[in-house]
Amino acid sequence: MEDYIVSARKYRPMTFDSVVGQTALTTTLRNAVKTGKLAHAYLFCGPRGVGKTTCARIFAKAINCQNPTTDGEACNECESCKAFNEQRSYNIFELDAASNNSVENIKALMEQTRIPPQIGRYKVFIIDEVHMLSTAAFNAFLKTLEEPPAHVIFILATTEKHKILPTILSRCQIYDFERMTVPNIINHLKMVAEKEGIRYEEEALSVIAEKADGGMRDALSIFDQVASFSQGNITYQKVIEDLNVLDADNYFQLVDLALENKVSDMMLLLNKVINNGFDGGHLISGLSSHVRNVLMAKDEQTLPLLEVSEKQRLRYQEQAKKCPTPFLYKALEIMNRCDINYRQSSNKRLLVELTLIEVAQITQPDDDSVGAGRSPKRLKSLFKNLLVSQPKPASQVAGAQRHTAPKAKPESSPKGQPQGLTTKLTTKPEVKVAVAKPNMGHPKKLHLGNMGVTFDDLRRGSQKPTYIKETPTLEAPESKSDFTESDLEKQWMMMCNRMPPDMKALAARMRNIIPTIKKYPQIEIEVDNEFLLSEINAIKGRIKVTLANALHNAAIDISLQLTKREDLGKVLTRKEMFDEFAKKNPSIQKLRDALGLELA
Repeated sequence: MEDYIVSARKYRPMTFDSVVGQTALTTTLRNAVKTGKLAHAYLFCGPRGVGKTTCARIFAKAINCQNPTTDGEACNECESCKAFNEQRSYNIFELDAASNNSVENIKALMEQTRIPPQIGRYKVFIIDEVHMLSTAAFNAFLKTLEEPPAHVIFILATTEKHKILPTILSRCQIYDFERMTVPNIINHLKMVAEKEGIRYEEEALSVIAEKADGGMRDALSIFDQVASFSQGNITYQKVIEDLNVLDADNYFQLVDLALENKVSDMMLLLNKVINNGFDGGHLISGLSSHVRNVLMAKDEQTLPLLEVSEKQRLRYQEQAKKCPTPFLYKALEIMNRCDINYRQSSNKRLLVELTLIEVAQITQPDDDSVGAGRSPKRLKSLFKNLLVSQPKPASQVAGAQRHTAPKAKPESSPKGQPQGLTTKLTTKPEVKVAVAKPNMGHPKKLHLGNMGVTFDDLRRGSQKPTYIKETPTLEAPESKSDFTESDLEKQWMMMCNRMPPDMKALAARMRNIIPTIKKYPQIEIEVDNEFLLSEINAIKGRIKVTLANALHNAAIDISLQLTKREDLGKVLTRKEMFDEFAKKNPSIQKLRDALGLELA
């Protein structure tokens, strides 16, 4: 039984012509060999598996070839080429900088540069993963790299160009290798499959190429894995099963269902995908890439941006004809927002479901019913239609009747329709908004009755809030409802919270006061200083009317008095407070002594 060699090694390019996807670079290197215009240092940089080390070996072999072809290729017949092919060449050295990154290793390398080549014209040093060298090793390498012996050529290779010192970059010719395109990978895999006698489906090779993410070595490794799984017959179903890849048919189906607004079918499909072991975030990411491809397929100019097989390209073009461009733009925006929020979401499945629902509603006809599932922005038009004059509360009507003539009663509304809704939803009602004129004279006094913004104020929109009324009025002068101290305390706090902004300081001090019922329904308020007493006394009448309306008892009377000095507690220092607390809890003093604590 022959020793098995993986495809990435077995089919490694040996000539410039066999290198895939790097035509510009190989042409430049081949011309340099033909003309003999060789630099002393080269830097090959690019992603993994795109041919950096392979091109370095081919270039080193061609440099030392004694009879190069007219195309700049090695002849493979001279002693130098044979020694290289048999891996016994003393003129080409490969160094792994990941494991030889110290100053001592660089010094040993510089010692070898002094010895001229035995066969051929140049000694070529290929240093792979050169970014792994330490800073000290880079600095030790600088002088030799800038002015090496005439018979020495350095070829450096790296996947992380940004980690290399600028002083090193300035001494090298830099070649940037490109990622492999999907068509190039597919064509190379076809060649390997034909040589190995493996049957394949082009869609299956397309999945492998997309999974490789631009790396030919990764593509060949995946190819070997799938070939072993499928026993020499690579099919689309076996590839997605072996690689655990989500079938692209799911994406096509989701877009079709979204265009038809079939949310239920989309939820069932999502449940099926999740039950098969796929993550919801993976589905959204794949669907966004799919929608992007559909968008690219709508225009002939952007078709080359689709890195898919020809059969898949035709499917994208067919679906692109059915998808409106605004739908694709909006879907991409929604899914991008989901992708950003997915990691922080505590209910990831719900986030994915809501995202799919939003995508399905993009092309849904406008429906402003309650169960339409519209967002608040989509409901603005509905609220505009519902914006009509609302009836005033009974308290405001009773107060207004003393100063104005009674108005006609609003027409009765049909059963089931909100009171005050006097026009049909299909007609736009005339809305009259009273705009307050600026007062150029003396400012009006603010009154405390019904202080704060209420829901009635919000419904009235830009009309004056309740606490700017001229005079507080008693809603029902004959009312005598019972109330308790808890009711009184609750209404007192609510009144303080509704006080106007210019009484904010007074309201804060009033919150610290707890009114009591001295002799029902007389309310007693004790104040601890004369200044606060005078402030509250100035608005005593308004407080009385406000509490009478809130407690529905017109017989309320309020008395204010200053707290006696003997009733005021002594103000204790921190030490005195601790001593009092320690007397009640001796264990606290023991803990202080045990830990050696001091009072700050």
